[in-house]
Amino acid sequence: MAQPRILIVDDEKLIRWSLRERLVAAGYRVLEAEDGAEALDKCADDVDLVILDFRLPDTDGVALIPQIKERNPEAVLILMTAYASVSSAVDAIKKGAFHYVNKPVDADEMLALVEKALETTQLRREVRALRARESAPYGFDRIVGESQPMRDVKALLRKVASSPSSTVLLTGESGTGKDLAAKAVHFGSERRTGPFLNITCSAIPDTLLESELFGHEKGAFTDAKGQKKGLLEQADGGSAFLDEIGEMAPVLQAKLLRFLEEKTFRRVGGSADVKVDVRVIAATNRNLEDAVREGKFREDLYYRLRVLPVPLPPLRERGGDVRLLADHFVDGFNREFKKTLRGVSPRALEALEAYPWPGNVRELRNVLERAVLLSEGELLEWADVLLMPLASLSPDFALPPGGLEIEELERSLVVQALKRSGGNQTQAGRLLGLNRDQIRYRIEKFGLGKPAS
Repeated sequence: MAQPRILIVDDEKLIRWSLRERLVAAGYRVLEAEDGAEALDKCADDVDLVILDFRLPDTDGVALIPQIKERNPEAVLILMTAYASVSSAVDAIKKGAFHYVNKPVDADEMLALVEKALETTQLRREVRALRARESAPYGFDRIVGESQPMRDVKALLRKVASSPSSTVLLTGESGTGKDLAAKAVHFGSERRTGPFLNITCSAIPDTLLESELFGHEKGAFTDAKGQKKGLLEQADGGSAFLDEIGEMAPVLQAKLLRFLEEKTFRRVGGSADVKVDVRVIAATNRNLEDAVREGKFREDLYYRLRVLPVPLPPLRERGGDVRLLADHFVDGFNREFKKTLRGVSPRALEALEAYPWPGNVRELRNVLERAVLLSEGELLEWADVLLMPLASLSPDFALPPGGLEIEELERSLVVQALKRSGGNQTQAGRLLGLNRDQIRYRIEKFGLGKPAS
């Protein structure tokens, strides 16, 4: 780590010299300024800490604090003065000073304070770097897709993120990437340094969901041993992602509506209002308009949620994106499984693009994860991605445009069934709906090993 750089701002040369000597001896690099104008010229990004006198020839230190912070938000400031007062100390802290010391300054006290201030600066930088690493996978450029529907979605998400307080409603079939879209909105907004917390409304019983969302007071119910902050309170300053919002019980819908309108709520068993600053991003794969007509979802909550609606298209409507997603997933699984696959063969890609993907991007990802894990070649071949048709060979299975070879398909399915069953022929036959004699016949037919007697 480079030596910290400190700027001393004082109109008294002797004080600057005295502090400089002690700080240089302690291993710091030191700059000097005798007035506010010179301080602003020298408080560049590489200055880590500013020791600032309260009284300067052209201004006072408290008034200078916001100007220094504007030019160098990272700098920590210590104010020193011979005119101490409680009000001026409070004012300095409010404007961004780290600490406030009286003159004459004790050199040992100042060195200890400088060390503590720089530790705080380092910690802030580490936290900021950590948050940057956390947010990196969720930028808008990480949403894979160049089809027109996805271009439109990404443009809309960017606009949504630029309005960091409005409620967002993400809609679309299961597996279309609503969770990734929610993270892109959060990490692409001014709230990116705040928490991003999520909850799946259908995964928790209604009796517990209220406590998980809003928290509870001690004694609110039998197991409430102490006060608990709910998700909305924990997400203060950030975003709360409510997935599968359409499954929320009516009584909780009413409480959520009040929160959205007033930004306040009460913990379960509480009597005081809790006010927080949270952006709610909701998602559903249900048609909420139908749910409203059926009386299963509050109309007023529906309209309050859809301030900024973002519909995510199914994969079957994203022409050309299957190819991009396949390359993306194969690259990722290569790293994860320490493989060296060069990609997907043309014939395998043709099969992937012909399939309707009812499970959308999530299904494609799962298929390719299995295929990469089990593949032994340089490319994912047609037989590798036929891990998929075990689920897709249904009445609506789409024949690839280039056709297929039934014999090759049959052999691939038998090989997969044997792998999945660990070589147990009876279990392999059961996976394919074949009896023992039928599976033995195909094992012999394709030369897959001598059947057991």
